Amino acid sequence: MYQYDQLDQRIVEERVAQFSDQVKRRLSGELSEDEFKPLRLQNGLYLQLHAYMLRVAIPYGTLSSKQLRGLAQIACKYDRGWGHFTTRQNLQFNWIRLEQAPDALADLARVQMHAIQTSGNCIRNTTTDQFAGAAHDEIEDPRVWCEIIRQWSTFHPEFSFLPRKFKIAVTGSPNDRAAVRVHDIGLRMHRNDAGEVGFEVIVGGGLGRTPFIGKTIRDFLPKQDLLSYLEAILRVYNLFGRRDNMFKARIKILVHEIGIEAMREKVEAEFAAIRDSALRLPEETIAQIAAHFAPPPFEALPAGIAPEYAQAFRTDFDFGLWARRNTARHKQPGYAIVTISLKKEGEPPGDASAEQMQAIADIADRYSFGEIRVTHEQNLVLPHVKQADLPAVWRALKAYELATPNVGLASDIIACPGLDYCALANARSIPLAQQIARRFRNWERAHDIGELKIKISGCINACGHHHVGHIGILGVDKAGEEFYQLTLGGSADDSAALGDILGPALNQARTVDAIDTLVETYLQLRRGKERFLDTYRRVGLQPFKEAIYAAA
Repeated sequence: MYQYDQLDQRIVEERVAQFSDQVKRRLSGELSEDEFKPLRLQNGLYLQLHAYMLRVAIPYGTLSSKQLRGLAQIACKYDRGWGHFTTRQNLQFNWIRLEQAPDALADLARVQMHAIQTSGNCIRNTTTDQFAGAAHDEIEDPRVWCEIIRQWSTFHPEFSFLPRKFKIAVTGSPNDRAAVRVHDIGLRMHRNDAGEVGFEVIVGGGLGRTPFIGKTIRDFLPKQDLLSYLEAILRVYNLFGRRDNMFKARIKILVHEIGIEAMREKVEAEFAAIRDSALRLPEETIAQIAAHFAPPPFEALPAGIAPEYAQAFRTDFDFGLWARRNTARHKQPGYAIVTISLKKEGEPPGDASAEQMQAIADIADRYSFGEIRVTHEQNLVLPHVKQADLPAVWRALKAYELATPNVGLASDIIACPGLDYCALANARSIPLAQQIARRFRNWERAHDIGELKIKISGCINACGHHHVGHIGILGVDKAGEEFYQLTLGGSADDSAALGDILGPALNQARTVDAIDTLVETYLQLRRGKERFLDTYRRVGLQPFKEAIYAAA
């Protein structure tokens, strides 16, 4: 795990001091809200419906137990005892008082964290696979490259005021768990015909008002050229991206309007001019960063199933249910990856209490080398757990209501904060997610349905990634009443696709019933254990549309 050096720490502490002065001037009236707004946004502070919200950066979703404890303490001191994990692998505090915001940032700095570049028209937090460094199918640990991107992009003078916000995602696996094709830039590590590891570079993806799946601009980029090529893309975007209309300012619009071939031509010309500059990454620099992500001191354990795990799986039904859904194969024999569901029935998706955060930090120290990950599906991960310890980990999580066995199932819903918190939202997301989750509380039915990704956004900005949900739900306003538009067939994995609009928007009561109807229609149409997404791609929209609207 990367540790701040003296320069990192000084930068963060200086930013806290600067913002503290800016807040004092705002509170005294010396700065108006219009003058203060760009300053607070540069420090991750938003003004929401009821209070200020502080968005904390969690670079590439990796946390130490010390940092998670720090977040828990901030939740108690400055919020209402809760934190909300987001689809950008960040954490949001929704009840921050302006006069206390600098103190919260100072507390973050003490555990090597900050809120810089979590807002504004800059390069945001780079995200990656939550299983990085642990996944059995991984080509190379992508966090090394995320950290290189972080160091390059932080306070980059040329890219601090882009036409619009900019998001980069990296995956080191052929099975995309980082949604790289729906980012401004997606990087997919792979081997070329010579066996060399490099990047497929994807550009122009994104959701929101005008969603697009990204297009490949380069099939293979050598690793040492990464920063030069990213710089070339950003320069072209900075020069040609639209600034006259914020709704058409994202790079996806530029790629769409000029076409991928013209975009490639411009980027390659810029790349040729800077390829051999100081941006070219020497091997020693890559190795220096990679050293921070060396594997933990794993024990040499035999391959196969640990006896302790096998015994618990056979004799304890509840443990078996959890292990089946919430654990994944690890690259190291004798170890497993544990996903902690933050989707307990009745709770807002992605929320964790300060007590739960403290407990997870303790469990990570005891069983996972003190390391935690944040997923873009609003869950947490213990990346390195011995198989033999899985029963003990399950019991420890269960004591804090963190052992819900639903990862990837219908109740593992992504949802933005919606109209309960966000000033941009048209409809509430959290109550709808809670109602839908209750429909799938029967575990036998939920496991029979299998993988089903339901994603809810309270507005067109798509913070809940509804466009790429197997079932997507978008909140819309109709004459002051909350309605929801449904989409089907979306996916954010390596076969990324945007969902198809099912039909006219439905009110909340009909929406919950409609989800049930869609699932029952799928169960009638599927072949064997075919997934919802596979059934939809085979039969198309019409059977589902008829099931929802035929009786209307």
